[in-house]
Amino acid sequence: MIYSKKQVITFGLNALHGRYNVQRSFWAGKWNSTNTYDFVKYTISKGYPIDSWEFGNELSGHGTGARVDAKLYGKDVTELKSILRQLYRTPLSQPLLLAPGGFFDQQWYTQLLQTSGHGVVNALTHHIYNLGGGDDVHLMRKIVDPKYLDRAEDTYRDMQLTLQRHGTWASSWVSESGGVFNNGRQLVSNTFMNSIWYLDQLGMASKYNTKVFCRQTLIGGNYGLLDTQTFLPNPDYYSALLWHRLMGNGVLSVDINAPRKLRAYAHCSKRHKGITILLINLSNSTGYNVNLQNDLNVSVERRSGGHRRRGGGLRRAVSWLGSKPSSESTKRDEYHLTAKDGDHQSRTMLLNGVPLELGEDGTSVPAMNPVPAAVDSPVHLAPTSIAFVVLPRFEAKACS
Repeated sequence: MIYSKKQVITFGLNALHGRYNVQRSFWAGKWNSTNTYDFVKYTISKGYPIDSWEFGNELSGHGTGARVDAKLYGKDVTELKSILRQLYRTPLSQPLLLAPGGFFDQQWYTQLLQTSGHGVVNALTHHIYNLGGGDDVHLMRKIVDPKYLDRAEDTYRDMQLTLQRHGTWASSWVSESGGVFNNGRQLVSNTFMNSIWYLDQLGMASKYNTKVFCRQTLIGGNYGLLDTQTFLPNPDYYSALLWHRLMGNGVLSVDINAPRKLRAYAHCSKRHKGITILLINLSNSTGYNVNLQNDLNVSVERRSGGHRRRGGGLRRAVSWLGSKPSSESTKRDEYHLTAKDGDHQSRTMLLNGVPLELGEDGTSVPAMNPVPAAVDSPVHLAPTSIAFVVLPRFEAKACS
């Protein structure tokens, strides 16, 4: 809804209506679908273009305050699918059915797919709040800890395997993610530092074939893309905008042999031929010179305390890119994101050294222009920084 003139609307439906609490957080009983039936019918009568209906919220596995058995849930989504088929007369007009909108539990999700059967659930949805709660005093440390960030990779990998084994007709969506639950944390979730977590998650989710990543939230709490009081964009808004403009749907594999503090993701470019690489430096003391060579070997020169050290590098990290850059392309575009005044908890983010702020009218998004660089020169990645590197007309077979 932020980037497109066409609004995409997903509604969440109450999956507890008609049920009763058995003990503690466990709920049983038959789902009462009458309210859902009437509501869906009403939206059709008004001509509202609903893209998808999501059944329930955080009732999977151990649940959040409430939970429902997976087999019972599977029967309920089958009933919901029947309602959608009845009310939307033509298959092309029928919105997607999403479920369960909760935290991933592999056994529970598998039972849901097995019970509901082929073609019922169009997208298996889950939530990501891998940084913990807003009262955690260690959030800043977690965001730049590669071992901690990598824990989320298990969730994406297991979700992909679950779909490959039990639900090949469905896709994987992250239907809610704010990093830090309980409204995020002031001066963390709404600062430059959070963009490191956010862009790393977008790269990681794409790597495991996640089709949709819904950010919690546009406005609200400390993790909103816009400030709750002023509606001014927080740093993550601009990070999301750059991702949207530069990173295409084609995801390329990256094999990195480098310090774990340096992270890399690559996609086919969105608007042009070639590729776009996302580089994230988690180190607050070491910068990197990343050398992309014609033979597609990549080496890294680490800068620390004014001294240079040769690292093992990203040897053959981008061997999937093609034979060599096109001779027609002697320049690349770079978008470097850093924190204002080097304060990682700053709410102002710099793009190539220029503050990202709305225009004088208070509504116009600033020009987000790259800086050109020679295609064969090193990419310098400053400590605790992010860079999008666009290589136009790079010969990548997967992107042709």
